[in-house]
Amino acid sequence: MTEKKHNLGLGSQMTYGMGEFFNGGAFVIINTFFTVFMTDAIGMPAALAGTIPLVGKIWDAITDPIMGNITDRTVSKFGAKRFYILIGAFASAVTFIMMWLPLHSENTMTLYFFYLLMYCLFSTGFTILMVPYNGLLPDMVDDYTVRSRFSNVRMIWSTLGSMVCGLFPTMMIKNQSDPTQYIRCCVIFGIIFLITSLVTFFGTWEKQKEPIKSDPLDSFRQAVSVYRSKAFRIFIGIYLTGQCGMDFVSGMAVYYVTNVVGGNSENHYLTFLMGALIISQLIGMLIWGPVMARTSKRTTILIGAPIRIVSTLLLFPFSHAGGSIVPILILAMGIGIGNAATLTSIFAILADMADVDELITGISRPGTVSGMATFARKVSAGISAWLIGVLLAAAGYQGKLEVQSASTIEGIKLIFILMPVILVALLFVFGYMFPMKHHEFDVVKKVISVKKGESQEIVTDEDKKICEKVTGLPYDKLWECKEK
Repeated sequence: MTEKKHNLGLGSQMTYGMGEFFNGGAFVIINTFFTVFMTDAIGMPAALAGTIPLVGKIWDAITDPIMGNITDRTVSKFGAKRFYILIGAFASAVTFIMMWLPLHSENTMTLYFFYLLMYCLFSTGFTILMVPYNGLLPDMVDDYTVRSRFSNVRMIWSTLGSMVCGLFPTMMIKNQSDPTQYIRCCVIFGIIFLITSLVTFFGTWEKQKEPIKSDPLDSFRQAVSVYRSKAFRIFIGIYLTGQCGMDFVSGMAVYYVTNVVGGNSENHYLTFLMGALIISQLIGMLIWGPVMARTSKRTTILIGAPIRIVSTLLLFPFSHAGGSIVPILILAMGIGIGNAATLTSIFAILADMADVDELITGISRPGTVSGMATFARKVSAGISAWLIGVLLAAAGYQGKLEVQSASTIEGIKLIFILMPVILVALLFVFGYMFPMKHHEFDVVKKVISVKKGESQEIVTDEDKKICEKVTGLPYDKLWECKEK
């Protein structure tokens, strides 16, 4: 049966990319405000509050592999991934709102377990939405360059989500100790996230193919097998370090502005800082997308990471109360420009990981691959939130104090600057190690086509060496790993 021809123009790219608005926006709100909501509005100790996202990620270790396997096993007239995107749109939007319900209790552990449950429910809903969405592009588009265009538009939507969710909540949540301001804000954004996810469902397509025949109980073995790929292992390093670096920036922004720079709701320093970060990131997306298309998905990481490091380190002399906010905003724009370069690459690379996995296993299973990638993203957010809570507690931060001690303020400054620098330095190393560019991708697709019997091309010795470099496995072991 001949597949229907679809328009690959800007309209299709926009409707596909809109699904990323939720991912880009929700985590900005969560990273920026959830720990603050816990410590300042609910009154939970910082170290305890920081464990909630981390425990939630342990739950994700169960749900993400299962969801990836379920997606690859499902048959639907909509396409398996689009079917779950539809379900996940409602599940994730509703549970996002539930995270911010104000519970009044004097018992710390009652508060802890209530918000842990809410976080895990949201995480499950988000898994139902994002695991299929992350695996959708390989079943929409085959071409390396066209995938790059779709991924770049997706990242523009991610940045728009970050922009809207980074600016408007700072205007809506003026009193950080008032829990009702959080819930009002997040009801509005929950509705927006639902609408954008539904647009993606109605505006995309998916190739129909035979589902994988495997037991759901086999999900964990299937998920772990993704790590046979050398390229995927390095990609996970890129993903974790790149995302954790920005999680620390957004997660510490409120503490940094309020305690180090001396901002408050009246001078709008937090809004200015988030605006500088996110607007510059959007501009960067427009710059780095064409650069990536002309060079490689690896190149923009190697350019963007040093920009992020230098811009962040230069914050040191300006990070004190009473100083001008202007140089901080200029440097924040440098961080945003650098982050745009690395973020553009991350999701463009993700779309290619299913092809490398297929070269190894002989099975197309983008759902399983995306399940592990989605898990990695949520792990990065959870580890970041946990570390922020632990480091704030180590610095002596107390949420109910109006003025923190001098040593605590210095600790907040060090966390805000040094942690992202360390993580982005690791990102640069992983980016340098990544083994696949345009030529290697073409070879992978060629060999898959030959293995399937769809092409009569000759696989040269050079092709075999490239396959070994990308997969990390001997050529004669590829495809023979195919599960029965």
